[in-house]
Amino acid sequence: MEILGCHHVRTLRSAPAAPLLLTVAGLLGAAPFLSAPARALEQVEMRLPFLETSFKVNLEELSNTARLISGTSDLAELDQATDGAIGRQLVALFNAPLPLQVPAVVNEAQGSPMLNQALLLISALGGIDGLPAQLDSNDLSRVLDKAAANGPPTMLSVMQALPGTTASVDLGRALYSVQRLASQQQPADRLLTGQRPAGVDPALSQPGPLTVERKLIAIPASHRPKPLQVIQISPSKGASGRLVVISHGLWDGPESFEGWASHLASHGYTVLLPFHPGSDQGQQQAMLSGKVPPPGAEELRLRPLDISAVIDGAAAGLLGPNTRLNSEFVAVLGHSWGATTVLQLTGAKPSDVGLKERCDEVFDPERNISWVLQCSFVGTADQAALSDSRVKVGVAVSPPMSLLFNTGAGQAMHARVLLVSGTRDWVVTPEPEAIRPMRLEASRGGAGHRLVLAQGGDHFNLRSTLSEGGGPLRGLLLAWTNAAFAAGAAVQPGPGAPELLPANGWGDAAMPLVGISRDQLGAP
Repeated sequence: MEILGCHHVRTLRSAPAAPLLLTVAGLLGAAPFLSAPARALEQVEMRLPFLETSFKVNLEELSNTARLISGTSDLAELDQATDGAIGRQLVALFNAPLPLQVPAVVNEAQGSPMLNQALLLISALGGIDGLPAQLDSNDLSRVLDKAAANGPPTMLSVMQALPGTTASVDLGRALYSVQRLASQQQPADRLLTGQRPAGVDPALSQPGPLTVERKLIAIPASHRPKPLQVIQISPSKGASGRLVVISHGLWDGPESFEGWASHLASHGYTVLLPFHPGSDQGQQQAMLSGKVPPPGAEELRLRPLDISAVIDGAAAGLLGPNTRLNSEFVAVLGHSWGATTVLQLTGAKPSDVGLKERCDEVFDPERNISWVLQCSFVGTADQAALSDSRVKVGVAVSPPMSLLFNTGAGQAMHARVLLVSGTRDWVVTPEPEAIRPMRLEASRGGAGHRLVLAQGGDHFNLRSTLSEGGGPLRGLLLAWTNAAFAAGAAVQPGPGAPELLPANGWGDAAMPLVGISRDQLGAP
């Protein structure tokens, strides 16, 4: 494959609420003004340049609905005209406690590349008048300390902790960001136009005949201070000896993929799902309580080592005396950062080149939220080429990669990869994170890698917990993995590599899945 390259985020769909959310984000980036004494922020004015009008909000009116009903600001008048429909939503939004100990997080995260990139993104969205080019997390910390002085911080208390009397926000920048996101999703929509999604074969979509069991095991890892915690999901009897390992994404965990694992295990596979301790849900909880900083850049190197240690453990018989596995032919599946880990293990080599050139360009037309993660690896990417020859096939679902891997990085890949992208993924957008690298790979003659687009797929609905039974990708994952093991040594990528994606049967009834051919991808 020619390779170029958050946890749950909720967006309000109410028209008045969305600009206010952008205002909060922008004002958080205005913290450097704290260096000079100033009055507390009382009012926000949002400019709507395309309508040549503005919209004023008195912050004290957002403390409760009664104040909003009796208020005199533009927002109060709009709320009164809608019989309180807008106000109830906004008051609840601005007074809800933030789900973290914010000052502790910022204090612990000072100097973190991930925090710096997040602040850079915030400043680009907000467009605050007079906002400095460089944001200072020390000043941000002081704002949040003040906001939390009388209890858990809320959006309202954070805004009231900011200096000045009025802040002005240019929503033109926010509009640019919305248009940029649309342009990054449109190529996927165009590729799907007129295409028939794959059909559904019950042999692939339905659970297999084997009873599945689940247990938690520990596997030694010399690169970590403690053994890795690993969930093992496998057939109670009748296992095929085939090994699959699943790598979760940032601030996620194996539980989000037990549906994938259970579906594969019911068809004979032994599936191992490690917790990546430097970037899993446990790390997120420790970070949100101010105990640790955001994941460090070293995790780019440590995650592939986690997977290799898990394979080592399986080879050493640590899964139990009755578990016989072929640890020399392994399939690795991953989502988001876990998908990037898959690409590393299959031979793609990360590089600092693109990161150093583009990470500070906030208005780059290809910038997407995944760049916050990718750009945190500046200075360490060149040391993170950690392929494992035992990994013969991979599935990468929504991998952040456009900056992390240079053009040509995929030529060293020794394993075949299926790349899956959701057409509505706004965290890791289809373009440039999926379509372009596959188009470049196809232009070089192809090596047997494949791209599947999930119509309506976003960054989170392609996963599957145990109760979801494998989710929309269950038939696709089983079909690709079955074909890879059936191909044996012939699975290696190259111009003559046999096709692994069946002609049909691997689709989903609820979410259309479409395989994109080399001809459809066209020239780069």
